[in-house]
Amino acid sequence: MRENFIAFMAEYNVVGMAIWLLIWVKVWEFVKSIVEDLVTPLFFTPIFKKLKIEKLEDLSWHGVLYGKALARLIDFLLTAFIVFLVIHYLWVEKA
Repeated sequence: MRENFIAFMAEYNVVGMAIWLLIWVKVWEFVKSIVEDLVTPLFFTPIFKKLKIEKLEDLSWHGVLYGKALARLIDFLLTAFIVFLVIHYLWVEKA
């Protein structure tokens, strides 16, 4: 059984995949932190003050929390853009 497990790990490069998964999770956390803790507050703080809210998620209309959907959309767009820049830099600079 032990030999089969070692052969499986060697054949499918499970250790390498696990390492890349750990690295990707940390990169994802870093990008998410940039978006949520740096970019969003810098650009939207003046708007929040005018609307008298603390977070984008607090926006609502007759009980519909459209601010949450808007926050997720902005988070997705900024995250996708930052990931694009990182990938573009890595591949274009090496080519």
